[in-house]
Amino acid sequence: MKKFFWLLIPVLALTATATWLLRDRAPQVSYRTDAVDRGPIVSAVAATGTLNAVTTVQVGTQVSGTIFRLHVDFNSPVKRGQVIAEIDPALLKGQFEQAEGSHLSAQANLERARLATIEAERNLERFRQLLAQGFISRGEFDSAETAQLSALAAERAAEASLMQTRGSLAQARTNLQQAVIRSPVDGVVISRDIDIGQTVAASCQTPTLFTIAEDLTRMQINISVDEADIGRVRVGLPVTFTVDAWPGELFRGEVSQVRYAPIVNQNVVTYTVVATVANPEQKLFPGMTADVSIEEQHRAEVLRLPAAALRFRPQLPGESQAQPARRPPGKAQVYRLGADGEPVAVAVRTGVGDGTLVELLEGGLREGDRVITGQAAPRQARPSQQMPRGRF
Repeated sequence: MKKFFWLLIPVLALTATATWLLRDRAPQVSYRTDAVDRGPIVSAVAATGTLNAVTTVQVGTQVSGTIFRLHVDFNSPVKRGQVIAEIDPALLKGQFEQAEGSHLSAQANLERARLATIEAERNLERFRQLLAQGFISRGEFDSAETAQLSALAAERAAEASLMQTRGSLAQARTNLQQAVIRSPVDGVVISRDIDIGQTVAASCQTPTLFTIAEDLTRMQINISVDEADIGRVRVGLPVTFTVDAWPGELFRGEVSQVRYAPIVNQNVVTYTVVATVANPEQKLFPGMTADVSIEEQHRAEVLRLPAAALRFRPQLPGESQAQPARRPPGKAQVYRLGADGEPVAVAVRTGVGDGTLVELLEGGLREGDRVITGQAAPRQARPSQQMPRGRF
């Protein structure tokens, strides 16, 4: 028993030494830092949009019929007044000839009515003289006067009928001319919705036969901007954008219109912003989707802070994660490492930001100074020496 006791004494001593060396110590904290540098900052509104021709004309027809000929196809350049399609004119020509015959008949009826009026006026004048001489009765004179008035009425009716047939003839002539469909503008055919032999009916609404873009060397983007960002957009701001068809190529434009009408989709409010774009090489096609950046402000060579530094706050004991503190607009507080390795607060005033970098206007920082952007998870400090392994 005594031998076991003497063997236990060294073990207890070693255990006490290890406990003292491994007593609770403050965990070591490491920080991520980034440097204050100098360079450009662009504050921009990011959005998406659709490319369209500045002026797009939908060409239809006012008459019904069967497509007889097609003179253009997709991507065909056209001039104003050029024939692009024809409707079978047989039925329309028949209607025109029928209207022309009715018009000629109405002209003949008018001539006949005018002659009848002249004859009735002459009879009335003779009956007036005979009445004055007492050769006829008053009743006979009244009959002659009524006949003259009736002839005048018939003449006016013939004139009205002639006018009506003249209108029908003009309409039939116009319909016959409309059978030949011409381009209303100079441009390029970007859509053709008909084929030869297809029947088009214009009774209810005008059908669209072609869509013509007036000038594809000038395009516009209809940009959908969120209501939170629309206050930052104004006419004249520069626009840059990319399209999937030309990866890596940056296109430029300018805001030409900010439309006030809201667009509500699933309780999300957006506004349409129109930007004009030059397209001299015609690389951009109508309907392309554009990833747009509307440049609100630009700073050429300024001191720049990493935006993450403005969101950093040292983690206090018991906190799960650092929380950004509220601050007045333009004023902020960042941290840099002190001589003892602990964060030191530095008051700064900021300006334009792009989401990654922020302009530094004032503060106790210079180019090259490193500021804390994050805090790594704390790790337990390692003891200065290892506990020796005992043997029993």
